[in-house]
Amino acid sequence: MNSRYERLRAILIARFSPEHLEIIDESAKHAGHAHPTERPTGGETHYRLLMVSDAFKGRPRLARSRSVHEALDTEFKTGLHAISLTLKTPAEVHQAKS
Repeated sequence: MNSRYERLRAILIARFSPEHLEIIDESAKHAGHAHPTERPTGGETHYRLLMVSDAFKGRPRLARSRSVHEALDTEFKTGLHAISLTLKTPAEVHQAKS
């Protein structure tokens, strides 16, 4: 069986064709937080995501977040508890570097 990280990566690449993708498992920071879907061994429940994709062009922040949450719906239903999102277009990244 694939890890949640591998599934997240595959889903996000297929759905958004990102130019850049970082997925960081932050579950250890949340160890001991009670959540009904958390596995007894913990882990793979909390992630931080940075994704740069043309798919976000012309879309407001909330619409970007909703599209990612929609893409990851099955993961949320099977134990993913929280994901912190930074979603940008390539143009936004290049502007920030200027």
